[in-house]
Amino acid sequence: MTVHSAAALNIPHPLPSHVEMANAVRFLAADAVEKANSGHPGMPMGMADVATVLFSRFLKFDAADPRWPDRDRFVLSAGHGSMLLYALLHLTGHEAMTLEELKRFRQWGSKTPGHPEYGHTPGVETTTGPLGQGLATAVGMALAERMLNAKFSDDLVDHYTYVIAGDGCLMEGLSHEAISLAGHLKLSRLIVLFDDNQITIDGATSLSCSDDQLIRFMASGWSVRRVDGHDHDAIAQAIGEERETNRPSLIACRTVIGYGAPTRQGTEKAHGAPLGGDELDRAREILRWPHPPFNIPDELLARWRAAGARGRIARHRWMERRDRLDEDEREDFDDALKGGPGTEVGFALRQIECRFADERPKIATRQASQQVLEAVTQASHNLLGGSADLTHSNLTLTRSQRPVRPGAYGGNYIHYGVREHAMAAAMNGIALHGGFIPYGGTFLAFSDYSRPAIRLAALMGVRVIHVMTHDSIGLGEDGPTHQPVEHLASLRVIPNLLVFRPADAIETAQAWDCALRAARQPSVLCLSRQALPVLDRSFAAENLVARGAYVLSEPEGPRDVTLIATGSEVTIAVAAAELLRRRGLHAAVVSMPCFELFEAQSPDYRAKILGRAPRIGVEAAVEGNWRRWLGETGEFVGMAGFGASAPAGELYSQFGITAEAVAAAAERTVVRAMPAQDTVLA
Repeated sequence: MTVHSAAALNIPHPLPSHVEMANAVRFLAADAVEKANSGHPGMPMGMADVATVLFSRFLKFDAADPRWPDRDRFVLSAGHGSMLLYALLHLTGHEAMTLEELKRFRQWGSKTPGHPEYGHTPGVETTTGPLGQGLATAVGMALAERMLNAKFSDDLVDHYTYVIAGDGCLMEGLSHEAISLAGHLKLSRLIVLFDDNQITIDGATSLSCSDDQLIRFMASGWSVRRVDGHDHDAIAQAIGEERETNRPSLIACRTVIGYGAPTRQGTEKAHGAPLGGDELDRAREILRWPHPPFNIPDELLARWRAAGARGRIARHRWMERRDRLDEDEREDFDDALKGGPGTEVGFALRQIECRFADERPKIATRQASQQVLEAVTQASHNLLGGSADLTHSNLTLTRSQRPVRPGAYGGNYIHYGVREHAMAAAMNGIALHGGFIPYGGTFLAFSDYSRPAIRLAALMGVRVIHVMTHDSIGLGEDGPTHQPVEHLASLRVIPNLLVFRPADAIETAQAWDCALRAARQPSVLCLSRQALPVLDRSFAAENLVARGAYVLSEPEGPRDVTLIATGSEVTIAVAAAELLRRRGLHAAVVSMPCFELFEAQSPDYRAKILGRAPRIGVEAAVEGNWRRWLGETGEFVGMAGFGASAPAGELYSQFGITAEAVAAAAERTVVRAMPAQDTVLA
């Protein structure tokens, strides 16, 4: 669509203040993109009217305190339009979002990166960029709000979650999982404002999509409606009415991408590139915006700053209500907001660890995990469990937990259904909202479905715990589709993610301890289906899993070889060490349950654990990044391809992951190393 006059854009004259407010957003966004020579001006220009109505009339927040617990949450799922949010943060008076930061859009070290980043920019509730993630994360935020409300009442928890999502967010498969879950749970405080501009990067949405989004959302139990996304009164009426529904809401806002840009509005050309100086000058004429770049008239800025302070009275009244709580109630509420596991969890974990040491149960680490959860869910009210329809395989539900149900949010366990990706993203939202430590279960082979959300959790540094069972070919007869071989390596390369593969019940308890205490890191617990014995070790007060690796057994004489293993294969390494002892070789066994924590140890500690002797790595998975620990002379015993369908014992034998195979690899490595050792000695 090409428009060359204000009349053709149907802009009323004289300009009312809300239109001026929206234009301030439009041009701050477009000018920042122009200055950076990079970015997406189309979405901010198209959604400026919707965002202005939301922030100036409905959104409950106080720019002076961006972390106020009872603020409304705003999620920009269409994260490429980040300048929309940055402009709003500046205009409403968020201290960190200065005009200089807008001018530094997409530059090194600025608070205005190319997509919103949680923890980097105050006022940003979650990192978005991969489309659909913001929408699914917001489902977790809305669920956390309802659950905290069930615990602490309207006086302390009473807010909404708003989302701006685009066509791309709704095309991604994740959106189907997320809207289905939200509709089922009747998350009435969730309102999605759909930027229905009918444009994607390639062109019109009709090139690839014929969905009726309103019917789609309605089928999932949402309240839906369509409005003119440039009619402020219609937008306000729609938001106001949807706030009163008993279901999540979709408001499809029919907008023009790049609104006001004479030759680019309504086309894909407005999406992902600066408009150019001439186009911006003409847009200023059309929208009657005579101000130079980054200049906002004082009166208009004052209106926006008043909008940013509109929630201040509500915040102070909320603080007064909190202060009137009795000491125990206030402590419970504050503990929930802190999101930690609570002081009693450490004691509960130590107790069960001692019990495992005394009783030495031969159980699968998934069963050990369930016993740990039985203890910690009674000790902490902040743990929120769940599973993607594998509760009785992941063993994530305990006797003390009650399911969350549609409209009834007083439980502490979520049946996510067969929605691994939505589960992972919703857990991110729960953690970001505050009040709970979320954990959720699936099979390790299905971590691929969850991976995009796991990556974002690591990028944001939030405490979510993924319980991933059936961690190797040891699951047996289900075959190669369910047997993870590349997944450990794949997860270990994600920065800031802790990947645990405990060898027995004691290590499982210690891994849970590490995951619960990792305030700024997500964790994956990779747990076995098959039973594993409790290994012989000297019982220590220290949590050795927190070191990442430790010497499980040291030979009587100097090491000839060091056997390093994880999970179920530690037992194989112990058996191999005994074979080698009988053959006159001294083998140490190192359990390495967490590569990432071991890497974080001092060089001296790592050198002490690994030793100078040749090393053998043992894991029922592909080699991945094992070479770092094995060195050039080491050898890896594991998988070279996919698994097969057969009993677990048969699979380990057929794929050569046995004590005999490990011993043979050790002997070969020792022989190869002998000339080098002789040279060193000489």
